[in-house]
Amino acid sequence: MTGFGRGAVNESNFSVTVELKTVNNRFLDISLRLSNEMQSLETEIKRLISGRLSRGRVDVNLQYERSEEINYELNRPMIAGYLSAMKQMQEEFELSGEPDINVIAKLPNAMIAKKDDISEAFAFAVATAVNTALEDLEKMRASEGEMLKAELESRLVGIEQHLPPIETEAASIGDEYRQRLTRRIADMLAKSESQIELDQGRLAQEIAFLSDRADISEEIARLNTHIEHFRTIMSEEKEVGKRLDFLTQELNREANTITSKTNNMVVKENALAIKSEIEKIREQVQNVE
Repeated sequence: MTGFGRGAVNESNFSVTVELKTVNNRFLDISLRLSNEMQSLETEIKRLISGRLSRGRVDVNLQYERSEEINYELNRPMIAGYLSAMKQMQEEFELSGEPDINVIAKLPNAMIAKKDDISEAFAFAVATAVNTALEDLEKMRASEGEMLKAELESRLVGIEQHLPPIETEAASIGDEYRQRLTRRIADMLAKSESQIELDQGRLAQEIAFLSDRADISEEIARLNTHIEHFRTIMSEEKEVGKRLDFLTQELNREANTITSKTNNMVVKENALAIKSEIEKIREQVQNVE
């Protein structure tokens, strides 16, 4: 589900702003980049987000300003390696001059802010900003969720509108098989010069067998059950996305079975229309939390 949330905390010696942007994704994927001095907060930020969200790609943007003095420590191994390489270059190529401290100071990670400079007050402010951003995000997602619920409900109604014609035709499938089989046998007998007596009992057995194979009453009943269950889950407030995803697969399974069991064109056309609605449901369900 897409959405945006923002949270900010301003204190006398620092300010923190957290922005969360979410886009659709089947699983929860948190994208968070922090500076070296903020690395100790990464686990807590991700814990807060995963505690409130279960699906979607979440891009986290953390901005801060600190007015108190920050202590830095030298990255001695890196600086020593750099100076050693400079000396080797000077000797090998007979170059003159001395290393410039300004150049060394600009080397990436030459000076690292001490991680223990993150105070409890600052860490608490970051957590507060994240929670505020999550609340803001959830309000937007809740609004989108209502629109999505209405869209899914309209698709379920669309499926239900195609069920009555299927149920009507399903009741006459047995008669269709009887008429078709009798007609084909009559045509074969008419083309044959021999006199063959038709076994009505055997014919009745074949019709019953074919009718049973083409019976779609169970599939129709399961479709209605799945639709009712779908609506029940949509009305719940806890995580429903994965369960709706599973139900969508079951709806599609029943529609596929109906189309494969009979050659009745009315049934096939309505079953295909149902599959079209289910496909639209499947696309939308991927956005549900």
